Amino acid sequence: MHPETHLALHHARAADLRAEADAYRLAAEARQPYDIRARLGWTLIEMGLRLTTPRAVLAHQH
Repeated sequence: MHPETHLALHHARAADLRAEADAYRLAAEARQPYDIRARLGWTLIEMGLRLTTPRAVLAHQH
């Protein structure tokens, strides 16, 4: 393969990899608020379950 052709392919592949990395980074940033909402949601569910569980059941767990 001619060196200039090889270099052109290398530059094209590097640009593709940078674009994939940018797309992944943007997708990861978009997911972060969901993680916070999910943790908050599960915390609220746990609190609700604790509030609805009879005290007698809680006394036997400790």
